[in-house]
Amino acid sequence: VSSRHETLIYKHWLLQIIKESQQQHGLRHGDYQRYRGYCSRRLRRLRKTLGFKMGNRHKFVGKKVTVEMLSDNRYLLLVLMEAERAWSYAMQLKQEANTEPRKRFHLLARLRKAAKHSEKLEKLCESPRVDAKTKLEAQAYTAYLTGMVDFELQEWKLAMEAFNKCKTIYEKLASAFTEELAVLYRQRVDEISPNIRYCAYNIGDQNAINDLMQMRLTGGGGGMMAEKLEALITQARTKQAATMSEVEWRGRSVPVKIDKARIFLLGLADNEAAIAQTANEETKEHLYETLLAECRDTIQAVREELKSEAKQRERSSDSDSGKVSNLQFLHSYLTYIKLCTLVKRNESMAHTLQAKLKEPETDETKRGPRPQDLIRLYDIILQSLAELSTLQGLEDDHTFQKEVSLKTLVYKAYRCFFIAQSYVLVKKWSEALVLYERVLKYAKEVQSKAKSFNNSLKDLPDVQELIAEVNAEKYSLQAAAILDTDETAEVPSQQQVKDNTPLSDRLETFRLDPTLVGKQPNLVQFPPDFQPIPCKPLFFDLALNHVAFPALDDKVEQKGKGGLTGYIKGIFGFGS
Repeated sequence: VSSRHETLIYKHWLLQIIKESQQQHGLRHGDYQRYRGYCSRRLRRLRKTLGFKMGNRHKFVGKKVTVEMLSDNRYLLLVLMEAERAWSYAMQLKQEANTEPRKRFHLLARLRKAAKHSEKLEKLCESPRVDAKTKLEAQAYTAYLTGMVDFELQEWKLAMEAFNKCKTIYEKLASAFTEELAVLYRQRVDEISPNIRYCAYNIGDQNAINDLMQMRLTGGGGGMMAEKLEALITQARTKQAATMSEVEWRGRSVPVKIDKARIFLLGLADNEAAIAQTANEETKEHLYETLLAECRDTIQAVREELKSEAKQRERSSDSDSGKVSNLQFLHSYLTYIKLCTLVKRNESMAHTLQAKLKEPETDETKRGPRPQDLIRLYDIILQSLAELSTLQGLEDDHTFQKEVSLKTLVYKAYRCFFIAQSYVLVKKWSEALVLYERVLKYAKEVQSKAKSFNNSLKDLPDVQELIAEVNAEKYSLQAAAILDTDETAEVPSQQQVKDNTPLSDRLETFRLDPTLVGKQPNLVQFPPDFQPIPCKPLFFDLALNHVAFPALDDKVEQKGKGGLTGYIKGIFGFGS
């Protein structure tokens, strides 16, 4: 066996090969079809290199990898790629089965095929030529695929036993090897843990739902498991929704008769608590998106009920048409939740960008955050607040309108602050100074009006911090403006004379020309000027004027000798 192949078996085997292949060929983005194509191509290359072809184009001849062939470890890699190909095809079919349920049968067949190949790999690894670590990895891999089959068949007990076996092996391997390999094993354990808790919940462990919720907060249970987890949470809330009959908002009790609205309102507090507890920004963004998607679906269901209610009112010609109905008020409440969630999400994103904006840039090649990105976020926040002030049923609620107007002033101040910072970047000092004064005006107006809204506006950003930051920025801006002016004055005037002469024509003179380091440097004149060149000579044939041609009178046909007969023959075509 060559040393390269020995290294492949004993130092870079199974899980490391699997993870590297998956990350480099599609699974970083969840593209199982691309990974399946890679497995097929790699299998073909291995069979061609090893001379292990399954017949020819006319006839299939099945071959099996035996223990005697393990003198070349690429035969083990061949079986591994067969299992990975079948597994990736099954995961691709699982994605497609959401819209085409019949593909679930094909999915189960491919998963069983993958488990069969893994069992074959485990038997081959029992050979004395394979070390103990590879044997353990093969057992864990087989347990994982077997658990996946049982999980899809809803054999929860068998699936839980297989996943626990897999988890135990990987935990032992993680404690026995280097940190680089231990990270891979721990990642696999984290992938399996939500499946184990889900199996425990279905077996009857009621405490497992709390563990699943915690895993959801920490970002675990991604991919296919995330869909099952969301379905499980919705199912639990549906059972509680039967006891909910009404909701109170802005001093008015509204009956909730739509099941979708009940389920959403029951889970609202849990979702908000989950978002508050999450420290990971990516997980927080995912939870915000999930909450907004549920809210939009609920609003759509209420809107459909509103249409049928409007038709009934037209038929009955209800005289009390001026009052906002309970269903319309519920629609306003759900819209209020959606818009407030949008404001919180964009504010969270703005805080993250502000922190990155203050950090020094480590990589100059990557584009870092700019004040313009924050301006866009605060534009969306102000748009959401403008929609809040127009909600039906709240036009006469003066307290609510004052709260919205005060929030609008706060976010206007922050938006104005970042517009000023964008002007500072392009050295427009006077514009930035005017905008900083506008920020102070907004902030002081907020402070004067916020005394009566201390409880309801406690989640708003602190304008006192903004005032202190603006004052500091004003002093920095004035200093930068003075320094920028002094630098310009110190440069000798003869070196700053504007001259449109290109650099190639004035190499002998030194002159400061800032355009040379810009996007359109004046290096050479283009297109170049026209220059005179010698023309191509013209030739005239003058000899022809001096040539004497011979007389040809004797060869010219004499006319007028035929008389009348010849004239008639010529008319009728008989003449020569």
